[in-house]
Amino acid sequence: MTAAIHTADLTRRFGDLVAVDRINFDIEQGEIFGLLGPNGAGKTTTISMLSTLLEPTSGTATVMGIDVTRDQDGVRKAIGIVFQDQSLDEELTAWENMDFHGRLYRIPKDVREQRTEELLRLVELYDRRNDIVKTFSGGMRRRLEIARGLLHHPQVLFLDEPTLGLDPQTRNHLWTYIETLAKEKNITIILTTHYMEEADRLCSRIAIIDHGKVIALDTPARLKDSIGGDVLTLRSPETEKVATTLAVPWIKRVETHDGEVILTLENAEQRLSQIVTLLNEQKIPITSISVHKPTLEDVFLSFTGKTIREEDISRRDAMRMHFRMMRH
Repeated sequence: MTAAIHTADLTRRFGDLVAVDRINFDIEQGEIFGLLGPNGAGKTTTISMLSTLLEPTSGTATVMGIDVTRDQDGVRKAIGIVFQDQSLDEELTAWENMDFHGRLYRIPKDVREQRTEELLRLVELYDRRNDIVKTFSGGMRRRLEIARGLLHHPQVLFLDEPTLGLDPQTRNHLWTYIETLAKEKNITIILTTHYMEEADRLCSRIAIIDHGKVIALDTPARLKDSIGGDVLTLRSPETEKVATTLAVPWIKRVETHDGEVILTLENAEQRLSQIVTLLNEQKIPITSISVHKPTLEDVFLSFTGKTIREEDISRRDAMRMHFRMMRH
C-alpha cells in the first residue's frame, strides 16, 4: 500500500538558515501522525512544503503518491488544511463559508449542499448554520474550519495547532472529532501541537523535530519507554549544586531546567531517602520533590534540552526568518 506521505531528504532553506534539514519519514493511510518540536523547529515549514505552500529547496515528498513539486494541483485536491491562524470570513454565515469553499473546489451544488449539512452536523454546528461567524466562540470557529477542510473529501488532513488557545473541555471535544475522522473516514491526519496530552492520546506515532531535523520517531509508548525508569523532579534554589551532588552511578540522567533538577533512575521512591540524605549532607535546600513515570514532556526535554512550550527563538531571529521567507 502506498504511504499517504513520503519524504526523502526533504529540505528547505531561507538564505543561510536551514529551516528543514533532510527529513525522512513515511506516514501510513489512516494514521494520526504527530509533529512535535519547539517554536521554529521546522514543523510549520514541513507542513507548508507537504501542502505545496512552499517549494522544497531540495529532496522530494509525495502525498498519496503525488509529487508535491511536479503536481501541485493534484496534491491540493487530495489534502485539507487547518492552520493556526483563522481563515474564515467572519462576515459570512457558517453555511456561506462552507458553500464558498465548495465552489472553489467546483463541487456540484447538490453534492456541496449534502456534504455541508453532513459536516455541520458532525461538528455540531448545523443549528448555527445561518449565524454569522463573528458571533462564534473560538471552539466553534475551530470546528467550522475542520468541517470546511473536509468538504472536498481530502485523503490527508493537516492540522497545525488545531486546539491552540482553546479551553480544556473544547480541546477534548475536538480530539473526539479527530479520532472519529481517522477511524471512520480513514483520513490520514498530520498534527502539530504544543499539548503533550493531545499528542499522547491521538497520535499512533510521533516525530520530534529540532533545528529542522527529525531527532526521534516512534510510538508515544516506545518514546516514553526509551527514557527508562522513573522521573524525579526536584526544585531547589541551588540547582547546579544539586546536579553535582547527585552525579552518582545509580542515577541515569541529571538535567537542570528552569529552577528544577530532573533525575531519571530506577525505583525512585525507594531511592528518595538516599537523595534527601545526600543533599542534606551538603546543606542544599529542597523546595519540592515529585516522582512520576516518564511522560512525553520528559521525552521532549530529554531529546531537545527544552520544554515544548518554551519560546526558543528570540524576537530578532523570528523577525529575520519572517523577512527571509518573504524574500524567498
